[in-house]
Amino acid sequence: MLKSEYKRVVIKLSGEALAGSQGFGLEHKILDSISRQVKEVVDMGIETAIIVGGGNIWRGVSGSARGMDRATADYMGMLATVMNALALQDALEANDVNTRVLSAIEMRQVAEPYIRRRAMRHLEKGRVVIFAAGTGNPYFSTDTTAALRAAEIEAEIILMAKKVDGVYDCDPMKYPNAKKYTTLDYIDVVNKGLGVIDSTAATLCMDNKIPLIVFSILEEGNIKKVIMGEKIGTYIGR
Repeated sequence: MLKSEYKRVVIKLSGEALAGSQGFGLEHKILDSISRQVKEVVDMGIETAIIVGGGNIWRGVSGSARGMDRATADYMGMLATVMNALALQDALEANDVNTRVLSAIEMRQVAEPYIRRRAMRHLEKGRVVIFAAGTGNPYFSTDTTAALRAAEIEAEIILMAKKVDGVYDCDPMKYPNAKKYTTLDYIDVVNKGLGVIDSTAATLCMDNKIPLIVFSILEEGNIKKVIMGEKIGTYIGR
């Protein structure tokens, strides 16, 4: 068996990545690709947890900007992450990956309630755990959820799987001369306003010494490459 750099990881999937080229909703070939990549990691014996965003269905901040009550808009965003989690669970199990969805908002008919020790037992038994519904509280992003859950389950690293292949000094989709960073300090992310993660998530990672790697999920095999220590994407740490 190949030796990995890590034993327990958190993968943060953006909702936008799940939408693929459609820009909205779910693209099934992306779900299948992600599921195959996760299976590669699980087959290596890596304990794997996943946090999914909901931006492909609903963004609480944009709803609030249109005049909706912020808390209500954020709760709607949490429900969007549950939909994504169930879709990802279905795709993973179609690829023979044993999976559990744990929701921070109780909905027993579709997901288990989030309990830290239960999540850790699932991981120890080789199951992929998908954390849904954010932290269960408004005003917190799924990036912050990733940092919080990673600290709670004692993960060694957060893999930020996005549509772009790293962190840039400006939007590479708009500016062809955008500069890509290979490494960053946590505080650089905040001070430079790079927007790859919010300040709350960056601070949580910094305080708990949890590094992050930002990379593209759209290239097949990238999750395994990161797990094996290949230098792709942008490393954020100290």
